Amino acid sequence: MKTYSLLDSNNNPFECLEKGLFGGNKKLKIYGKLNCKSALSYIEKGHYITNRVFFKDETTAIDAGYRPCGKCMKEEYDVWKNNKLKAIK
Repeated sequence: MKTYSLLDSNNNPFECLEKGLFGGNKKLKIYGKLNCKSALSYIEKGHYITNRVFFKDETTAIDAGYRPCGKCMKEEYDVWKNNKLKAIK
């Protein structure tokens, strides 16, 4: 039976029978959709692969301290950015 390595909300890896719904970059602390054109472009060029992580869902990615991708999750990114700016003021 195939298992998938995902991260939990504490950034700890665990094995799961279900594929994660979101991918991320552990160095940049960004998460996005698995079909993100930006991420796939970097992966195709050989970048990003060693820092690639996966999450069961969006809540887990957020709880782990990741922010939404500005390309494939534009609306979520805009909300995150606005909240970040409000916190600075």
